[in-house]
Amino acid sequence: MNCTKDYCVKDINLAPEGEKKIDWVSRFMPVLQHIRKDFERKKPFEGVRIATTLHLEMKTAFLLLTLKAGGAEVSAAASNPLSTQDDVVAALAKNGVKVYAIRGESREEYYEFMHKALDIRPNIIIDDGADMISIVHRERQELIDNIWGASEETTTGVIRLRAMEKDGVLKFPIIAVNDSYTKYLFDNRYGTGQSTWDGIIRSTNLLVAGKNVVVVGYGWCGRGIAMRGRGLGATVIVVEVDPIRALEARMDGFLVMPMKEAAKVGDIFVTSTGNINCIRREHFEVMKDGVIMANAGHFDVEISKPDLEALSVEINNPRPNITEYKLK
Repeated sequence: MNCTKDYCVKDINLAPEGEKKIDWVSRFMPVLQHIRKDFERKKPFEGVRIATTLHLEMKTAFLLLTLKAGGAEVSAAASNPLSTQDDVVAALAKNGVKVYAIRGESREEYYEFMHKALDIRPNIIIDDGADMISIVHRERQELIDNIWGASEETTTGVIRLRAMEKDGVLKFPIIAVNDSYTKYLFDNRYGTGQSTWDGIIRSTNLLVAGKNVVVVGYGWCGRGIAMRGRGLGATVIVVEVDPIRALEARMDGFLVMPMKEAAKVGDIFVTSTGNINCIRREHFEVMKDGVIMANAGHFDVEISKPDLEALSVEINNPRPNITEYKLK
């Protein structure tokens, strides 16, 4: 681990590989390229401090470098330690972004790094999951008067922030990025729909065709996951508590069941709700042997891991990114 007051990364010597990745992906981001050229000329963020919590990979790195090109002082922490790319983070550090992130960092490091990113005393926060905004309200209230506003891009994060607004405790304005058409119609449906299956297939190396796939939640992410699952040859079952969305799923050609019934027949389960404990003890107890469960929501709470651990007699890690639970 390489740490200074301006960054904490796994290995700063990985920066050249990260720079190659950022340069490569930027070729597929023509809109942001155009914005960056404009920012380099006009410097609209001169003197502005922007703290961010994002999935730190190639595309978000190009975004951060674009903000810096616009004159901003930029800091960054990871919104999900398992999506952090260490070489990309090193490249950000080398190019002047104050970045604090290591792939697989502990829970303690996760919050420590977020505090470090906030130490620039930001005027603007860009959040993914609303953890940084929540920390400001709970633990860093001295920063509030200096913050003009923030953005939040996830469904889960927007739900949290609207609850804070309803309770009268939200202290600065928020742009709910997830409410924009280009976010939920395209990124959620097509981006999350594809990347969820990419993650499952890379992790398991199993064939999807012919399997019963249970998609829990039929919001825009769930729609995309169901659509791509069907395209891979699966029989897709949707679990949805909202009756209108459940009817829409049926009209879209998917089977619709309550969780207690879907649990008996599913081979692969994917949660995408923003809620907690959607799959829990009573569902685990009736599942077939060898089922695969995955969460596409932001926080790792939609599948009740405490219930799963309580039912297990053995827990193994047969492949990277896979945890196997053998039940009683």
